[in-house]
Amino acid sequence: MNTLMSECGYDGITFEEVARRAGASKATLYRRWKSKREMVIAALKAGPARRDGQEGIDTGSLRGDLLELCHRLVQSMRSSDSRAALFLLQAGLEDPELCEEIERSVGPTGARLPRTVIEAAVRRGELPEGVDPFPFEEVTGAAILLRRLNALEIDDRYLEALVDSVLIPSLQATAAMKHELPAGIFSGHPAPQTPPDSTP
Repeated sequence: MNTLMSECGYDGITFEEVARRAGASKATLYRRWKSKREMVIAALKAGPARRDGQEGIDTGSLRGDLLELCHRLVQSMRSSDSRAALFLLQAGLEDPELCEEIERSVGPTGARLPRTVIEAAVRRGELPEGVDPFPFEEVTGAAILLRRLNALEIDDRYLEALVDSVLIPSLQATAAMKHELPAGIFSGHPAPQTPPDSTP
């Protein structure tokens, strides 16, 4: 499935092509999965992206939670080649329900900031009330994916720098903002670009 996605993208995955490559009939696939989305989720759960016993994020500190999310995102992207990861993330942008299902089925992928992480940080006094997840969901996935696509190092030193110099300060800053922030690109609900008005 990952190979097919890297070659054709999420839109290119069809029951016909999966059946052909698997040497199975379409009827067999349809008996097991009702939709392409279900088939992709099953492949993710069965593959290297699966997480056994790692449903939640709770390291005891905001910094630790953010680092754990970053590590999970790196693992999620390494579970398939870079093109497949990019196509899957793009599919999530176009299909919010797929985004939600991936997070529910596979566990936190690291692309999104769970509300439970923010709430725990507020209780510990690490974040003020009113924090918005926008900085994490706009920056983290984009930065890590871009570095991966360009074969740049993504080690602990890099992730710690990202968390300490970018993510924590920017999350803290959102609480003081007077206007509503947009949905981050990996939030599952980014607003599509409004087409320009073509009327004269």
